Amino acid sequence: MMRFRLRADTDERDFLAADARLQSDFAYRQPGLVRRTTARGQDGGWVVIDLWRSPAEADACAARWESDPAVQAFMEFVDSQSVETSRYDELDG
Repeated sequence: MMRFRLRADTDERDFLAADARLQSDFAYRQPGLVRRTTARGQDGGWVVIDLWRSPAEADACAARWESDPAVQAFMEFVDSQSVETSRYDELDG
């Protein structure tokens, strides 16, 4: 899970287009990704939640994250100081 805020000068439509590109051109091409969703909170914060088949597959994606052009375009809209990432283990799976 990644929580963040957009940069102050961000046009939300442009961000959502970059998010859609990241989802189609990077995220869903990663082995083991089951589901990805992006949501906006009422306070203006954002969250992206990825569900993975295994921690190893999530780790492999994380290793490719920084070098992908779709990721870099997405991150241009994100206030890097606001980024918080967390990982949770599924209890019912």
